[in-house]
Amino acid sequence: MKKIVAGILVVLVIIGGIIAYNFYQKIYSPNVKETGFIYIPTGSSFEDLTQIISPFLKNPKSFIWVAEKKKYQEKIRAGKFKITQEWNNDELINHLRSGKAETVTVTFNNQDTFEKLAGRIANQIEADSTSLLQIFKGDAFLKANNFDPNNAIAMYIPNSYDFYWNTSAKQFQEKMLKEYHRFWTETRIKQAEKQNLTPLQVSTLASIVQKETAKVSERPKVAGLYLNRLKAFWPLQADPTIIYALKQKYGQETVIKRVLNKDLSIDSPYNTYQNFGLPPGPIGMPDISSINAVLQPENHEYFYMCASVTDIGAHEFAKDIAQHNRNARKYQNWINKQGIKR
Repeated sequence: MKKIVAGILVVLVIIGGIIAYNFYQKIYSPNVKETGFIYIPTGSSFEDLTQIISPFLKNPKSFIWVAEKKKYQEKIRAGKFKITQEWNNDELINHLRSGKAETVTVTFNNQDTFEKLAGRIANQIEADSTSLLQIFKGDAFLKANNFDPNNAIAMYIPNSYDFYWNTSAKQFQEKMLKEYHRFWTETRIKQAEKQNLTPLQVSTLASIVQKETAKVSERPKVAGLYLNRLKAFWPLQADPTIIYALKQKYGQETVIKRVLNKDLSIDSPYNTYQNFGLPPGPIGMPDISSINAVLQPENHEYFYMCASVTDIGAHEFAKDIAQHNRNARKYQNWINKQGIKR
């Protein structure tokens, strides 16, 4: 009898050992196949999570078993998470449950419209372009922060910013507002006042400067020219504003390589040939180099400029109309030879 009892105990111990070993293996054996990143959308169910993470696991079933035992399904956090090769299920679940999400670097350049900005941002964070666009144009937010539909794009200053991947459209906008106020330091505001401009007016003029020249080194000179015109109560007569007005009328995809004389009569508040002063808002999203060019313009006596035919992308500057007309004839002859009619 004793031998039978002893045998049963031995069998139970062996079985218990096997069960314990299996439990240990499920919990502590390395289960992550490779180091990588997973993106867990807001509101994901446990089933959604397992589909997302399974390609990284050697044994998805053991992950599910441990996750259920640790009640991870009750606390799924959204975000971008880095997972490391050879992590076991316990390490993996503890990491995901802790909410230690990675940030993403969101970058955008000089987008012409909110539609383009929304598309650009939606490719980098969880928020979709529709929700972003609605937020960008929300009347209540604009009024509360002294913006309007014409100048609100100035709030988004091109640069690189760190966000959590699961940032909502509202959270994105709120951070960009903080970045806007952080950018406009007391020093920059005083520089704007020196040019008799507000920060929003600086952004408007900077957008014209940026569209006028792609050469960063030339932007302070172009800014100085436009400021000379403003101070002398001249119309800006900026071709980029005419192009902007034409695109507003005929569509953003309209290709315009040459501004024609007939275009100068277009009825638009952005027509700086017919209207004095600055247009209602930026004609694009100026980058920091263009803003700085307006804040720290080159001091000169130029009032005219024309695209150069010898230094493509640059301009010829003139102090009087006679020299400008000579520069303009050279450019018109050159562009005619290129066969550019529109």
